[in-house]
Amino acid sequence: MADLASTYRSQGRWEEAEQLFVQVMETRKTKLGVDHPDTLTSMVDLASTYRRQGRWKEAEQLFVQAMETSKIKLGVGHPNTLKSMANLASTYRNQGRWKEAEQLELQVMESSKTKLGVGHPSTLKNMANLASTYRSQGRWEEAEQLFVQVMKTSKTKLGEDHPSTLSTMHELASTYWNQGRWEEAEQLNVRAMETSKIKLGVDHPNTLTSMANLASTYRSQGRWKEAEQLFVQAMETSKIKLGVGHPNTLKSMANLASTYRNQGRWKEAEQLELQVMESSKTKLGVGHPSTLKSMANLASTYRSQGRWEEAEQLDVQVMETRKTKLGVDHPDMLKSMANLASMYRMQSRWEEAEQLFVQVMETRKTKLGVDHPDTLSSMANLASTYRRQGRWEEAEQLFVQVMKTSKTKLGVGHPSTLKSMTNLASTYRNQGRWEEAEQLFVQVMKTSKTKLGEDHPSTLSAMTDLAFTWKSLGHDAQAIDLLRNCLAKQRQKLGLNHPHILSNSRTLLVWETDNLNISS
Repeated sequence: MADLASTYRSQGRWEEAEQLFVQVMETRKTKLGVDHPDTLTSMVDLASTYRRQGRWKEAEQLFVQAMETSKIKLGVGHPNTLKSMANLASTYRNQGRWKEAEQLELQVMESSKTKLGVGHPSTLKNMANLASTYRSQGRWEEAEQLFVQVMKTSKTKLGEDHPSTLSTMHELASTYWNQGRWEEAEQLNVRAMETSKIKLGVDHPNTLTSMANLASTYRSQGRWKEAEQLFVQAMETSKIKLGVGHPNTLKSMANLASTYRNQGRWKEAEQLELQVMESSKTKLGVGHPSTLKSMANLASTYRSQGRWEEAEQLDVQVMETRKTKLGVDHPDMLKSMANLASMYRMQSRWEEAEQLFVQVMETRKTKLGVDHPDTLSSMANLASTYRRQGRWEEAEQLFVQVMKTSKTKLGVGHPSTLKSMTNLASTYRNQGRWEEAEQLFVQVMKTSKTKLGEDHPSTLSAMTDLAFTWKSLGHDAQAIDLLRNCLAKQRQKLGLNHPHILSNSRTLLVWETDNLNISS
């Protein structure tokens, strides 16, 4: 029964899995006793099923019970006890309770090293878990060091093509990705995907995950077509292999929709996101984290089209549900508040936007620290709200703080740092401080070309910003040449109907016409 329940769980058939796991657990309690190892295993299985459904509190209660009983019955250093501690830490991590997760994971890792050895698969898994917790807190260097160590040891002990090694390669690639190190991330993801294809087959779930990871890296680089091809392949294979309603299939559909949204293909994105949302509601339930994420994605697509009421309804629903399910200070809850605040800002509802952004920023400072990327993002959001209201000094102070911290924390060439420099430059431009704006925009454009590529969307955006600044400075010929060059690259990259292209085309026509009139 336990094996069948595990099969149901892997297929995303939560209710059937839960019913069987409950039955197994209760039978074992009666037949073997509450503290029997098999009973504890069944408790962990049920708790894992709750966790996958986003039912954190129920999962936590069972994991705590299993852990405490294991400590008494088997001892603190027993592999089963360590596994239960790791499970509990994972549940803390899911709830954004990083410090509690980190404390447990450190304890588990050190005990595993002593009891099982550094190269034991369980020890390596525990090290990877701790690295993930570091990464979630924006502690990239610590995460990277652990992932590199795990990957090297896995290659030596298990082989380069072992699933655990491939999984670690993906995790390390994600850490590179977080730091804006796209090429290193891409190289690792390509290696993992190709090895997975040979070892496990093209349609294996792990191979499909590796394809999605590589596609995400392409998407971050603005390589929409390559990303789209991989996401489509992963989605179609998932539909055949796992079924349309499987969580992995829904995730692949959401990824493809996101790529459409990045290209301004709103209708295609909306169709997929509606399908994902409805399937998630039916399959996982309205309050499941994946369902809430799908609702937030759809709201984002509505927001991008200026469909404020539809976006607001979804954003509010997601925020309220997350508040109830996860708590006020959970990272996903704070993200919901930031999304709603952004929508208020787009509608010039300044006070409502400001209140939410301040609340998000202060909570993140307390929860994650002043220099965490999410905290810096919330500070930038608040600064943008000040800027839109013409509160230049308040905006400038925050943008300067964000830029300096980003440079120290992430490096000058990180995409988030470049974005912070762009925000500050825009604030200078709004105040007519053209030369200060020009210096920053030139720096952003040059660094973007070097780090991201000449045709990356962020580079093209920087070119547009600089062109507008040159126009304001009276450098008409330079501005027209730069915008014309930018527009040619945008057309190749984004197609003819992207909103940015339509806007820049109109601007260029006006500038060229004005320039001809002046010449004549």
